[in-house]
Amino acid sequence: MGNFDLKHVHAARPEFSRDINRRLLLNLIRTRQPLSRADLARVSGLARATVSTIIQQLIAEGWVTEGPTGRLPLGRRPRFLKLNDQRMIVGVDLTQREATVALSDLTGHFCTREAMTMSFDRTAATAQLIAGIGRIVRAATGKTIEGIGICLQDHRCAASSRTSCEPNSNWPGPDVPACIAEATGLAVDVDTAANACALATAWFDTAEDWRGSVVVSVSEGIDAGIIANGELVHGRNGMAGDFGHVQLDPDGPGCECGGRGCWAVFASNRAALRYYSGPGAQSDLGFLDLLNLADRGDTSAAKALETMAYWLGRGFRMIIAGLAPDCISVVGDLTRSWERLSPALMAGLTAHPFANEQIPHINCVRDGGAARLRGALALVLQRRFAAWQAGSVRNIQEPGKDCERYQIGHPDSGRF
Repeated sequence: MGNFDLKHVHAARPEFSRDINRRLLLNLIRTRQPLSRADLARVSGLARATVSTIIQQLIAEGWVTEGPTGRLPLGRRPRFLKLNDQRMIVGVDLTQREATVALSDLTGHFCTREAMTMSFDRTAATAQLIAGIGRIVRAATGKTIEGIGICLQDHRCAASSRTSCEPNSNWPGPDVPACIAEATGLAVDVDTAANACALATAWFDTAEDWRGSVVVSVSEGIDAGIIANGELVHGRNGMAGDFGHVQLDPDGPGCECGGRGCWAVFASNRAALRYYSGPGAQSDLGFLDLLNLADRGDTSAAKALETMAYWLGRGFRMIIAGLAPDCISVVGDLTRSWERLSPALMAGLTAHPFANEQIPHINCVRDGGAARLRGALALVLQRRFAAWQAGSVRNIQEPGKDCERYQIGHPDSGRF
């Protein structure tokens, strides 16, 4: 008999069953509040005594509060339950040049939001980010901050083995989440934009029940977040979904990963800028500038964007063939011109017929910034509320880890 790893044997442990039931009830309250204890017992299938015991614990811990009393023709009047609106989450959408920091309640409702342009110096940028988080936290006077979720743009940003997101860039380094945790005294959850947005779809978008879906984040590179059987897939070393570096053409342009002809060099924002041959093509033109030029009738800009979208559709073919998702959602600035670009995307997707495959539902997430912030919130919710799964959040930094210290707030504590 081979090696037998006891850490995977959970079912026989009573505390494991209690943890599953606790998280189940928290999720039911979050998605269907307000609910009575009887409602929870009926919907969850748990015994009423079990529900009552767990709810009393959650109330004592401050996760759940009792609301108004309901009315029934006969019997005891029920007390409705809801999540404690005094518990908040800080979400951060972090890119190379910008950061957006927001404060939300447990249901994903944003209370405060602040955007800032980041310094090119990593030390200064880290201090900027911590100061911005501090302002958001101080605005939540009297409320409990549950944690900080950080949404990054690339797989290599979130992987602790890498020190940068892009070549010739030193922001953000893998020590930045630890520095934020140390300065704030709060746990920090970190993952890619694609993974975070995939989680947000599972947590907040209750209108559609996609058991298998993929979120493709298109920016300077291409990344994918995978939901399989309702669970986020991280894979070995958290590198599941790195489709942007799958080779489509061995004779294609060089990629920052060291390979050639990767999907990202054909279908990313950078690729669209490379395709553009109109006025200003050799200047510091940005992707949003390219979208604006296309909107104003620049045919070269429109052609560049359509070429990018065509190759995006070509890459979708490997996702559909390999994963057979119910839905593919696209997040990124290109969704601003979705009506213009979707025909080219579908042309790339259907360039060759599928063998026994069905094209899934494909949609765009219009407000990419809000989607990434919701994803950052979902990272914290996943840690607190999700059903058991070892390593369900790939990169968690707790306060007290070794890092460069940033004193924020009280000069003696370094805390807010």
